[in-house]
Amino acid sequence: MIFDHRTYTVHPHRFGEFLKIYEELGFEVQTKHLGNLVGWYTSMDIGELHQVVHIWAYKDLQDRAEKRAKLAADPAWGKYLAAGLPCLQKMENKILSAAPFYKPDFELKD
Repeated sequence: MIFDHRTYTVHPHRFGEFLKIYEELGFEVQTKHLGNLVGWYTSMDIGELHQVVHIWAYKDLQDRAEKRAKLAADPAWGKYLAAGLPCLQKMENKILSAAPFYKPDFELKD
């Protein structure tokens, strides 16, 4: 199992707007295609501000590629991107895997 850890830095004056856009246009279509949402978080008042972090679990890189391709092909995702991307300053993502001694307490759904 791998984890896709995504961090988006939002323009400070557009943080509330971005959250609303994602809730209304992005969340449903993204979870429909990607499934396996581990968590979706916003930064507090400590550390770098105006960030959202979401983590998705996949069987492997091939599973991730297939699911993200289906997401990209959905017109509803394009509508979300058109509205949401202008709110973002920076996007980062990391692919993580569990250390050999750690077994995640998370079951993948297909």
